[in-house]
Amino acid sequence: MRILLRGARRSVAPLALGVLTSLAACRDRDAARASDRDASRASLATATRRDSGTLPEWLPGVWSREFITRHGVVGESLVVRYVQTPAEFGDVRIPANRPALRGASGFADLDDAALRALARQKGFTGSTSASGGVITWHHEIDFQPDTSRDASFVTVDDATHIRETGLDSSFVERYVALAPAPKRHLAVRVTRGGRLDRVLIVAGDWFYFARNRARDLPPAESLEALIDRAHPTRAELVAWLDCELSAGRVRGGRVPWEIERSTLPWQEGRRLAFADSLRVDGSGALKLPAASAGEAWQVTRQAMSSTELATLFRAAP
Repeated sequence: MRILLRGARRSVAPLALGVLTSLAACRDRDAARASDRDASRASLATATRRDSGTLPEWLPGVWSREFITRHGVVGESLVVRYVQTPAEFGDVRIPANRPALRGASGFADLDDAALRALARQKGFTGSTSASGGVITWHHEIDFQPDTSRDASFVTVDDATHIRETGLDSSFVERYVALAPAPKRHLAVRVTRGGRLDRVLIVAGDWFYFARNRARDLPPAESLEALIDRAHPTRAELVAWLDCELSAGRVRGGRVPWEIERSTLPWQEGRRLAFADSLRVDGSGALKLPAASAGEAWQVTRQAMSSTELATLFRAAP
C-alpha cells in the first residue's frame, strides 16, 4: 500500500505540473485574445474617424420633425427642433403633452409629478459626420443616458423635406425645413475640465444652446428607468434634470435671442442670457469673455461677416 501510495504521489506531481501549465497557457491565450479585441476596436475607431467626411450640402439648416414611425406604427408625439451647421448640431425634443407649468420659475416650484414629466424630454448636441451614406451624430451632451450609437440613413424627399431611416429600418422620421438653408453659421464652445459645459450654435436666424449638468448620468436605458431603479432624493433628481437644451430665434422672435423650446420650461419666451456674454470689438471680431478657472472658450465655427456679428452681439466696452 505504501509503495502504491508513493507511486501515486510520484505520478500526481507531473499531472499537477501539466494542469498548471495548461492553465497558464489558457491565461496567455485569453490575454492575447483580449489584446486582439482591444486592437481591433482601436483600429475600428481609427477607421471610423478616417472615413468620416463632410456632410451633404442639403443637411445644414433648421429642421422640425413631422412624424416618426417604428415598425410602421406612429411613434410618440414630440416637438423637435434640430439645428445643424456643416459640423456642429443641436437637437431638443419636448413631449407634446408636457404640462404647461405656468408660473414656475425653477425646479423649486415643481411637484414630484412635474419633475417626472420633465424626465421624458430628450435632446443632445455634439458633432455630425458622414461616411458611406450614413450620417452619425456624436453626442457630447445628452439629456437622456447615452445608450447607443446615433446613426441613420438620411435622404432628400423634396426641396423642403428630408427623411431619416434607421440602419436596421426599424424607424422612419420625416423633417421639414423651418427656413431656407442658412449660409451663415457660428459655434462657440465652453469646456470645463476637458468636458463640454456649454455650447452656442447659430444657423441663420436660429440658435441652439446647451448647458451640461454638473455630472454625467449613470448608465441606464432612459432617465425614467434610472429614476425607477435608483429611487433618487429630490435633490438628486433635480441635479439629473438640470440640463438646459434650448432652441429659438435670434431676431425673429418677440425679443432678441428668444428661447422657443427648452428642457427648462421657465426659459421659454425669455432672452438667452448666454448671448450677452459675447461681444464684438472695434475691429468687428467676436470677443470672448475671460475664462474662469478650469474653463476654456473656443470659437469652432465662424462663417459671418463683421457686420453680421454686430447685428447679433453688443459692442465691447
